[in-house]
Amino acid sequence: MRLLKKVLAVGLASAMVFSMAGCGGSGAKGTTAASEATTAADTKKDESTAETTAKAVKDAVGGDLAGKKVGISIYKFDDNFMTLYRTELQRYLTEDLGFKKENVVIQDGKGDQAEQTNQIQNFITQKYDVLILNLVQASSAPEITDMCKAAGIPVVYINREPDTEEEQRWKDEKINATYVGCDARQSGTYQGEEILETSNKGDINGDGVINYIMIQGDPENVDAQYRTEFSVKALTESDAKVKELLKQRGDWDQAKAQQIAQDALTQYGDQIEVIFCNNDAMALGALQAIEAAGRTVNKDIYLVGVDALTEAVQNVIDGKQTGTVFNDHFSQAKTASDMAAKLLQGETVENVNMVDYIKITKENAQDTLDKLKK
Repeated sequence: MRLLKKVLAVGLASAMVFSMAGCGGSGAKGTTAASEATTAADTKKDESTAETTAKAVKDAVGGDLAGKKVGISIYKFDDNFMTLYRTELQRYLTEDLGFKKENVVIQDGKGDQAEQTNQIQNFITQKYDVLILNLVQASSAPEITDMCKAAGIPVVYINREPDTEEEQRWKDEKINATYVGCDARQSGTYQGEEILETSNKGDINGDGVINYIMIQGDPENVDAQYRTEFSVKALTESDAKVKELLKQRGDWDQAKAQQIAQDALTQYGDQIEVIFCNNDAMALGALQAIEAAGRTVNKDIYLVGVDALTEAVQNVIDGKQTGTVFNDHFSQAKTASDMAAKLLQGETVENVNMVDYIKITKENAQDTLDKLKK
């Protein structure tokens, strides 16, 4: 995470240099050249630091991970965010840590826990060295953990967090299992703050009450629960009055969210001032409904999501989405991979490893978009 922040800081410094060059006039020419040289040197230094960090991890596990087999199961391949995550996961494992590409196998759980459990059993039968798992159902973690423990295979859970009792069991029983993710309470809080940071603090009609609808992911998923709770809690803890017009599950799906938003806009019309979405895929769907209803984001309705999908970040820049929250798949993929490498060496790791979310508003959206497009 520190490295990510440092790289982002360098990107921001670079942007500031170019901004100064545009405003400095003819007298700033020499200074601009010197600044550009300094920025280039800093960027090179950070790239070197990234290489050193990856090398340190490889050295810590004996320097050769090429022959180790990594089995990865993703809950569903057509999830927008998990597509970004698994792509970066594969890249970091192979390019930075040195696993052979053919030894990193990623499978689609297809949203079916029975299907995914079969995949995991096959990984175990084929004697994979470590597993990285994005469970269809986080409640399956105890069963899966026991299977892996019996086979002597360490496991890294990602994105969908098992309950705290299960995580504590890993620690108490010294089981080679860990979780890497983000605290969804933080993402929900950031969504609420984005509404409070608007000119009218979300109260578009000025009646003293923020009327909202909530489009959830899977209500049994802890991320959906926390994002739902803490987005509204951020409003109420600022002494804002709120009214929930509708809360409905959209299962993280763009088409379902579009239909939910469309029906809500038909039923409640101008009463709706804010649409909260537990992820950006659903925010994209809600935007389609908003535009079809003749409403305008940031003028007569606010819209926030989570994940910082490329299209959603572009919408923030264009004023078509009020804000989003960067669910930092770069840092999560790096941390998950590093945990897998350390477990292979027999190192003791923390049972829970959290990565910070990043609030994305119009002020920093372009910097984020540039990073996502690299």
